[in-house]
Amino acid sequence: MKSVSAVLEVDVRIPVGPLGDVRERAAVQARFTLPGGILVIFGPSGTGKTLTVRAVAGLVAATGIIRVGGETLLDADASVNVAPEHRRVGYVPQHAALFPHLSVRDNVAFGLRVRGNRKESGPLAEQWLERLGALHLADRMPRRLSGGESQRVSLARALAPEPRVVLLDEPFASLDLTTRREMRRVVRQVQEGSGIPMVFVTHSPREAIEMGDHLVRYGVGGSQEEGRPEDLVEEDLE
Repeated sequence: MKSVSAVLEVDVRIPVGPLGDVRERAAVQARFTLPGGILVIFGPSGTGKTLTVRAVAGLVAATGIIRVGGETLLDADASVNVAPEHRRVGYVPQHAALFPHLSVRDNVAFGLRVRGNRKESGPLAEQWLERLGALHLADRMPRRLSGGESQRVSLARALAPEPRVVLLDEPFASLDLTTRREMRRVVRQVQEGSGIPMVFVTHSPREAIEMGDHLVRYGVGGSQEEGRPEDLVEEDLE
């Protein structure tokens, strides 16, 4: 797979199943490119959508090639496998997974401090919280946040270290309909304002059309088609 204009290039095989199985393990095959904007990974449960974004983040084993911004993060043949903390890839899981012992401000500042930017981590964290309409939550602990508030904070934490791409793994699935609509608006607004490319996982056809500039459709075994959201999920709206 070759695309000089792509922000993200993925061509991988992700093994699934028991590690000790002597038979050849089943695998998810993922192949797509993200030229910019928001790429939606769409498909039913169990088709490897979450495995794919976790592989891009470096959180599960895979073989093949992953490139971000022209840098190779994974090339199994060349023995290249960049550690997750050095990939500059933001990750927002379905459940916010905030650090329970840290305030909202310190959660957002965490990635900045890991990268050595301790002096400016607090002010930069507050800037992102303000951008996401959550600055008033800065001193709260995660246990005092609603679902929508937690996801705003999780998104701010992913964006603060200036990642080259952000992965959102069904981040609004557990939210009520009104909050989901608001969070979709927030994500679209932030993406357009920051220019940071995003990968958005969903099994909702309406969400896929609303969020995606590009779409890769998943079925049994992994990715199957790539194209415009309105072309690939129209039949699912019926």
